[in-house]
Amino acid sequence: MTIQTPVHGLSRQRAPKGRNRIVAVLAFAGVVVSLMHSLVVPLLPRLPEFLTASAADTTWTVTATLLAAAVATPTVGRLGDMYGKRRMLLISMGLLIAGSVVGALSYSLAPLIVGRTLQGLAAGVIPLGISIMRDELPPNKVPGATAAMSASLGVGGALGLPVAALIAQVLDWHTLFWVAAALGTLSFVLVLALVPESPVRSGGRFDFVGALLMSAALVLLLLVVSRGGLWGWYSAVTIGLGAGCLVLWICWIFWELRVGKPLVDLRANSRRQVLLTNVASLIFAFSMLCMSLSLPQILQLPTETGYGLGQSMLVVGLVMAPSGLVMMAVSPLSAWITASAGPKWSLIAGAVLVAGGYSVGLFLMGALWQLVLVSVLVGAGIGLAYGAMPSLIMGAVPPEESASANGLNSLMRSVGTSLSAALAGLVFAQMSMDLNGNPVPSREAFLMMMAVGVAGAVGALGVAAFLPRRKPLRS
Repeated sequence: MTIQTPVHGLSRQRAPKGRNRIVAVLAFAGVVVSLMHSLVVPLLPRLPEFLTASAADTTWTVTATLLAAAVATPTVGRLGDMYGKRRMLLISMGLLIAGSVVGALSYSLAPLIVGRTLQGLAAGVIPLGISIMRDELPPNKVPGATAAMSASLGVGGALGLPVAALIAQVLDWHTLFWVAAALGTLSFVLVLALVPESPVRSGGRFDFVGALLMSAALVLLLLVVSRGGLWGWYSAVTIGLGAGCLVLWICWIFWELRVGKPLVDLRANSRRQVLLTNVASLIFAFSMLCMSLSLPQILQLPTETGYGLGQSMLVVGLVMAPSGLVMMAVSPLSAWITASAGPKWSLIAGAVLVAGGYSVGLFLMGALWQLVLVSVLVGAGIGLAYGAMPSLIMGAVPPEESASANGLNSLMRSVGTSLSAALAGLVFAQMSMDLNGNPVPSREAFLMMMAVGVAGAVGALGVAAFLPRRKPLRS
């Protein structure tokens, strides 16, 4: 069944200049939030020294953000549908600002993890922004605007790496968090001044039991995926958490099917269009991280390995940055394909480009320009695919459920990246070589990751082939 999007009074008739401001402000907020994911990456090698902690413990500064984002994304989306998307967006930006200030004032591991957790709780900004665009913009403007908002996830992550590396090399590391706080404050003020509250509400009571069960299951899942390699995949801790995760998911499914106003409408999300789009999101995120985990290592490994390029973190960021810029640049193309042929074909085009990019990487990864080419091709493909996904999701759910549906779609991306990180850790550990007494990933390990990227893109192409042919976004 195709869902018809109603025209919501005067909000659809807003002046073009006002609409453009809304899109720009929301996209900027998305970029600021996505910056948080790469904020501490340049710091990881030196965090043990800065915080007087072990290297294993300091990785929690990344894991905590991931866990918080996974829990917040579907929950905040549902709260936005019920109580106001702009309101929840402002709360999310407030949490980001608070987390950034806590991080800026931290000199030990525990408060820094608290700050990074608060930053992760802002992850719901992107699905909330997409839903606000659906409510505020004319139907013909929605695909382009949502494509730009969806691409902001990649843009912030890609640009954050070189900027964070530069700041970390030149200034005190606390400056990174003060910059994040300043950007978050600017975004908060812009949203407060220029973004209206959506009149579309679902009402009802919040599903606290469903939220608790889902949050606990997600935490266990991501702990197993992100820490299983460190603990041992066959250790009692890993197996116990995995079993607990499975039990919690089963309990959550039974609860969501029985409760009147569920956190996630499983029946709506089991529709072919929504289900396949979420599966494709997971696969694309899995495939995208193969590049993010492989290329920086190839760039930084010493030249004596025979394949490493011996570059600095700043050069790594500059090589990876074009992929994020390309994601934003292709968002109008994704919108055009969506409007003229349907979002399915934008998704298919993205899968073809990603597969092509990784195929190039199988043969060319011995020079900077070759790795830039790989990252640009993969980035363009991800941009086309991510630009199509909001249209696919919103074309199959009613307006009052769009934030929670987009939140679940964003969650699938988080799960995909976590699974990719776990696989990469296993591949790099099993396929290594000795360098001056230290194990480093072998050339074959990186070729394996490129092959996995190709396989993921082909898998996403197969999923996209089963999506409906019609253009699904109706207004």
